[in-house]
Amino acid sequence: MRVGRYFATQMVTAMVIVVVSLTCVIWLSQSLRFIDLIVNRGLPLFTFLQLTFMLMPTFLAIVLPIACFAAVLFTYNKMANDRELVVLSAAGVSPLGLARPAILVGVATTALCYLMTLYLIPLSYRGFKELQFQIRHSYSDVLLREGVFNSLGDKITVYIHKRSQSGGLEEIIVHDDRDADEAVTLVAEQGALVLTPEGPKVRMVNGNRQARDRKTGTITLLYFDKYTVDIGNLGAVDPRVFRDMNELFLLDLLYPTESVTAPRNFNEFRAEGHSRLTMPFLALALTLVGLAVVLRGEFSRRGQSKRLAIAIVLAGMLEAGGLGSKLIAAKEPVTIPLMYLAILLPIAGALVALARQRLRRPTGASAPAAA
Repeated sequence: MRVGRYFATQMVTAMVIVVVSLTCVIWLSQSLRFIDLIVNRGLPLFTFLQLTFMLMPTFLAIVLPIACFAAVLFTYNKMANDRELVVLSAAGVSPLGLARPAILVGVATTALCYLMTLYLIPLSYRGFKELQFQIRHSYSDVLLREGVFNSLGDKITVYIHKRSQSGGLEEIIVHDDRDADEAVTLVAEQGALVLTPEGPKVRMVNGNRQARDRKTGTITLLYFDKYTVDIGNLGAVDPRVFRDMNELFLLDLLYPTESVTAPRNFNEFRAEGHSRLTMPFLALALTLVGLAVVLRGEFSRRGQSKRLAIAIVLAGMLEAGGLGSKLIAAKEPVTIPLMYLAILLPIAGALVALARQRLRRPTGASAPAAA
């Protein structure tokens, strides 16, 4: 039991390091898509972080199997170089016994991947898409940019020369074309953008209101000390009807309806549903394939570079097989069983290989000295 805990601790530690490193890299690369919302459109930092972190379960579902495979290879290669595996095999521990801690870690990672794919990914991605939709169609989260004409919908345009240090607006022009009878242009020296429960409003100070009658062409001019323009009521926005595949739960993918997506996408949705049932097993499959290669035959002090290279190539083939079978199944539904075979056959083959293997102690000069 102590040996098993020691193995598991080493693997979990390495796995955490790999997960954090890869997740940070992916998060940084994906978050660049939303930098424009902060720099040019004034999106609050909290909303930006909320957007990016809602994608985290999607990243983790990809990273966890790779991190588990890398942690297993690193741990067992290190123990082989330190002669720990040789000592354990000399004590009568079989390759399957040596692999047991890694298999438990792989099973735990598989369960965690199922949690991601079946629940957390659709839940978080749906929240991400809803928030993204609100940002694009609601101006309460997007501030006005300086020095440009901000088109808020088709009927209203706002221009501000600059923003003061206190957050106020200076030299404001608002052109309001929402009224069918007249076009209104407002000019003010100062103002502020105010977010209210009814929507965003521009409060203007020391300016004038110019209204042109569309029928007669008559222009009326009104000077004001204070004036408020409602820019929140920009017309009704059509609600989201069709949802992305990542937003749907398993049953909606396996049994799609026209309320979810168009009939031409049914095969693709079913393939995605079966992918959520098979891809979490990739963590266990990669772990077992790596173990079957690393624990094969005798260990050498010169290292196991060749075995590591073979394990990485097999892992790449396994990843490609899972992705390729999904793409084929999306076009030909009769090939859906291939998705399960592409994952389950390597698991079964690796278990059989581990059960039949017998570690051989190195001979000659590479054998450890007798105590």
